[in-house]
Amino acid sequence: MTDTANLILAPIRGITDCHFRSIFQTYFPGFNSALAPFINPQRSSSFQPKQLKDVLPENNQALPIRPPLLHTNPEDFLFLAYRLQNLGYKEVNWNLGCPAPMVTKKQRGSGLLPFPDRILSFLDQVIPKLGIKLSIKTRLGYENPREIFALLPQLNQYPLADIIIHGRLGCQMYRGDIDRNSFARCLNLSDHVIVYNGDITTKETFRELQQLFPAVHRWMIGRGALANPFLPGEIKGITTTDPQQHLREFHHELYSCYRDLLDGPAHLLGRMKPLWIHLAESFPPQQKVWKKIKKCKTEDKYLDLVDSLLK
Repeated sequence: MTDTANLILAPIRGITDCHFRSIFQTYFPGFNSALAPFINPQRSSSFQPKQLKDVLPENNQALPIRPPLLHTNPEDFLFLAYRLQNLGYKEVNWNLGCPAPMVTKKQRGSGLLPFPDRILSFLDQVIPKLGIKLSIKTRLGYENPREIFALLPQLNQYPLADIIIHGRLGCQMYRGDIDRNSFARCLNLSDHVIVYNGDITTKETFRELQQLFPAVHRWMIGRGALANPFLPGEIKGITTTDPQQHLREFHHELYSCYRDLLDGPAHLLGRMKPLWIHLAESFPPQQKVWKKIKKCKTEDKYLDLVDSLLK
């Protein structure tokens, strides 16, 4: 039986760029769309193609995307949103979920959640001028779920496409368990379409969440799909006859793509290694696998190790 759930690939900076998304979707179908990693050119930017490369429509033929913006200045946000609209996009996403300290200390991403008045003021200035749809990606708050509990009812006055909620606090980064009880309360507080995000790592976990939250029909998966690229297909009932060969071909095509694009072995290995932080979970003992990958200094040693894992 094929599941009809709407699956969205989460943005993971440094990994899920347009090349990764396209190749991943070719080998591991199952996602309906993706949220790209946030882009952040300023108004002074000349918008050379390389600055918008990741969201150019011609680079995203395999999997539809929504471009997320991190700006907290309404004018900067609108300037970039208009540029994306000119590229053909009908929707942009406002990132209120990024937990990275370098972002939150500037009161961006989830670091803005303790300041609801600033969020509402931003929306009051942006939405009337935007002209295309707006969605929001957020967390349960930065320091306390009370932040999102207070914010969600006030967001009901705005015409948002949906709200993606990761069930952790910003200060947690990716530590600790998902707070399912707080997510359930969010569903009761919001009139908007809510997208679930957080720790969907197996088909069994997904089924459990479906039963727990029957009102949710859109699901965002990030690290779970990097650890097990077959996960979106497993959820959709898509089978693979030779998983190891499939994974090997995916890796080699991704590797070849970045080898052509990047300047030298250091940059190439620097791009490939972060994937193995997650993918190593499929190769127990995962910590030993990751340590071996991390120590590779040359392409030959890296490829020999990967070939031994994917033989």
